[in-house]
Amino acid sequence: MTEEKNWYVVYTRPRWEKKLAGVLLQKGIEHYCPLNRVQKQWTDRKKIIMEPLFKGYIFVHVPEAQKWDLKNIDGILNFVYWLGKPARVRDEEITIIRRFLQEFNDVEVSNTDVEVSDKVIIKQGLLMNYKGIVLEVTGNRALVKINSMGLQLSAVFDKTNLEKTGEQDAGG
Repeated sequence: MTEEKNWYVVYTRPRWEKKLAGVLLQKGIEHYCPLNRVQKQWTDRKKIIMEPLFKGYIFVHVPEAQKWDLKNIDGILNFVYWLGKPARVRDEEITIIRRFLQEFNDVEVSNTDVEVSDKVIIKQGLLMNYKGIVLEVTGNRALVKINSMGLQLSAVFDKTNLEKTGEQDAGG
């Protein structure tokens, strides 16, 4: 009798999604790295390339007992956690992503759940790993207050560069 498998989301090294998919394939580990067909424009030509839909993430389908072995694979940094446990993704959600990518090209993923008073962490750039509080949200951009070294800094960030910290207190 085979143990039931679950889909998990793992963080990858930066720009390692496709490389990690190759490593997992060689190891015989079922995985899914959703690739998006995107047209890139250079000065002399246009080209269709396949790039990961979720930058820095890949889905892995393994039995519960084997999930911790994944952290020993070069390129996997950690699991994505939800409520203190490695996040599970339902089979239906993987199927939806697959169908969506078959039907549409040049898909864009954006984080739209950032709201005023949310505590966030900056995911990349000069202020990477700094925490702040969202003061204002306009379209795809958010004004974030960052308290550091006794100073109060405010900066506008693309919402895709922000991640909620999960902390409840929104005081600054």
